[in-house]
Amino acid sequence: MRTIRVTGKGQIKVRPDMTQITMSLEGLYKDYNETLRLSSQDTETLKDILSGFGFERSDLKTLNFSVDTEYESYKDRDGSYKQRFTGYRYRHMLKVEFDSDNERLGKILYALANGKVRPEFRISYTVKDPEATKNTLLGKAVKDAREKASVLTEAAGIGLKDIQSIDYSWGEIDFEYRPMDGGILAERCMAEPTAAYSLDIEPDDIEVSDTVTVVWEIG
Repeated sequence: MRTIRVTGKGQIKVRPDMTQITMSLEGLYKDYNETLRLSSQDTETLKDILSGFGFERSDLKTLNFSVDTEYESYKDRDGSYKQRFTGYRYRHMLKVEFDSDNERLGKILYALANGKVRPEFRISYTVKDPEATKNTLLGKAVKDAREKASVLTEAAGIGLKDIQSIDYSWGEIDFEYRPMDGGILAERCMAEPTAAYSLDIEPDDIEVSDTVTVVWEIG
């Protein structure tokens, strides 16, 4: 059986409709148990802040949590450098997502920058229904493969028959758009608190692409 293998490419632009705030809390303490207690306390305080904007406490999701020992270098009396234990540093990265709304975003950022805990944060944008977007993308890729296969077989004077196989990578597609660094935003909100209520951020369309390889019988 003779076959033809063609790779088609799908490419679309999708307007983001979800806003994601990624926050990072950290602290350094001498006692391990105290580190864990205070990290939990800071997380609860962060949940308190977000609950004032309509979030459930479970809406705040952990992305990463770690506790590491930390040391500092010092010069001994004999002039040699040594290290001494300074404490346990915890790092907790979390995120919260909501339907894009600049007014709500501005109020949240102001609260984060001026609350009892002041996490570093960044904003990014994504799509609410990535699976639907992936399906559209795959459909375009298969259509592109068929068009290419039709051109090739017509030019060669042969017929395009049944599909024998379709290969798809199943790789992850990044639907996240990151307009700026969160640390910069935090500094602006603290320096100009009124600006936090009138953020004018219009995210660009997210451009994604993927490929599909299709094998047809020819004759």
